[in-house]
Amino acid sequence: MTGMLMWAQPRRWGKSVLVAAQRVAGAPFWRADVAPLRQDGQPSHRRILRAGKALKARGVKQVVVPRDFAHWEWLEACGLEKVPTLPLRCVIAADWLRWLLRERPGPLSEARILVAADRLTGEVVRTVTELALRHRYVLVDLPYGSGELCRRMQREYGAAILSGPTQEQMSRADGAVLFAPRSAAPAVSVRLYDKEAALPPLSLPPVMEESLPEGADRGQLLGALWNMGVLRPGQFTVGSEIS
Repeated sequence: MTGMLMWAQPRRWGKSVLVAAQRVAGAPFWRADVAPLRQDGQPSHRRILRAGKALKARGVKQVVVPRDFAHWEWLEACGLEKVPTLPLRCVIAADWLRWLLRERPGPLSEARILVAADRLTGEVVRTVTELALRHRYVLVDLPYGSGELCRRMQREYGAAILSGPTQEQMSRADGAVLFAPRSAAPAVSVRLYDKEAALPPLSLPPVMEESLPEGADRGQLLGALWNMGVLRPGQFTVGSEIS
């Protein structure tokens, strides 16, 4: 079960912590509203712990928090975890990189793209496939398994896939999708291994957008909706300039 911890609106200050069921885009959440205590609007340690324990008692394991939330250690003490956003990040990686490269001069199809990972996974294969369909030159840096993958991509899509690029070749790439760090990676990179990096702008259908609670961490909330099967491919676009 997924929960939300939100700062209470003034009209709900009658209770310091109010827990209720809520649906977002049709998905069920347990929501805990925590009322501010001090004039600066920051809640107390005690109230956050009370909210965290109340969510945990209702079967919540992962929780969406407000933007710029700075009290994760208090929720972790209640046995709650951050919503993982890696599955959503992996799905949008190719579009994300395209959005970052949108101001690059020349056709994007001619850009040299690096994909680097420490092991071959389904997410890596999907990302390489999407990039091979969009870009003529793709470099794949993997400890093992990249040779056969690159040969298959060449046969099926005719893309110039290079397995085991050198450090110099990696540094000359126009952009990269990094499942793991690489010192020679280009500046324009989607760093999937960085769990704290902000997601790119994601545009949703108006009906779904209107259902999102105001003030929630957008990346965590969209990650939760993706993990719950509510948000699906084709329902969102990365940025506003993806054509």
